[in-house]
Amino acid sequence: MSGQPPIPTNNSKSNIDRFLGFQHEYDRYRPQAPAVIIDLLTAYLGSRPSLVVDVGCGTGLSTVLWAPAADSVIGVEPNPDMLSKALEKLDKHGDEAAPQNLSFVQGYSNQLQLESDSVDIVTCSQSFHWMEPVSTLQEIARCLRVGGVFAAYDCDWPLPLQQDIELRYNRLITKADDVLSQLVPAEERAHKWDKAGHLARIEASGWFSFSREIVFHNNEACDAERYVGLTLSQGGIQAVLKHGSSLLDADIAEFTAAVEQYFQGRTLKVMVSYRMRIGQK
Repeated sequence: MSGQPPIPTNNSKSNIDRFLGFQHEYDRYRPQAPAVIIDLLTAYLGSRPSLVVDVGCGTGLSTVLWAPAADSVIGVEPNPDMLSKALEKLDKHGDEAAPQNLSFVQGYSNQLQLESDSVDIVTCSQSFHWMEPVSTLQEIARCLRVGGVFAAYDCDWPLPLQQDIELRYNRLITKADDVLSQLVPAEERAHKWDKAGHLARIEASGWFSFSREIVFHNNEACDAERYVGLTLSQGGIQAVLKHGSSLLDADIAEFTAAVEQYFQGRTLKVMVSYRMRIGQK
C-alpha cells in the first residue's frame, strides 16, 4: 500500500500540520491581499507577468488576486486542508466563470515542480516565516527568470484599534505560546523564523541583485466578529484549542467582550499594515 510521499528535507511536519483543521475560519477572517501588490511587483518586473507562483498560498487569499493580471497563476500549498479550501473556492466559480489561468497544487517551497528560469514573480503571503529560508530562497531563485521578482509580505498583528484591546491581544498570543510549551515537547512544536529578518536573509542568500523593504497599508471593513475571528485564527491559539485545552477560555472571553464593547455592533474601516521584502534576480 502506497502512502503519502515523504516530506522533502528541510520541511517541518509540525509547521505544515499547524494549519490543519481551521481552513474555513482562516479563509473567512484573514485579510485578502490588496491590489497595490500587483502594481508594485509588476512595476519592478517591467511587464505583465507570464507566470506568477504563490508559495504557501493557504486558501488562496493572495493567489486569486493575480488571475486578471498574469497569463498563468499557480498556488502552491503543502497543507491538505488549506489546499482543499482553495480548490473548493475555485470549483464554486463554475466551469464557465472560473479563471482558466488559475490553479492550485500541493507542493513545498524548496521543491517546486517548476522549470528553471520559468517564473516571473514568486510571492509568499504571510507564509515565508514558516519556510526554511536557505533552501527555499535557493529554489525560488532557480525558478525565477533573470529580472524576476520574489516578494514575501506579511501583515502587522494586531490590527490597529485601541490600546487596551491590542494589549489584550498580545497577552493572549504570549499565553498561547506559554501553554503550548507545556502541552507539546520542544521537538514537536512548530518553528517560525523572525519576520524582521526576512530582508537580511534575502540579501545574504546571494541570489538577488536587488532587495528592499516596502511598507504599505489597506483599509478593510471589520466588525467585532471578524476582529475576534482573525485573532482566534492565529496559529498558536488554534494549536492550543486543537489540543482541547481550556487554559485560554477565560482570556478569550474577556478579549471578546472588550472587542464587542469597542465595536458596539458597528462595522468599521480598520487599517491592515503590510511589510513586503523583495528580491529581484
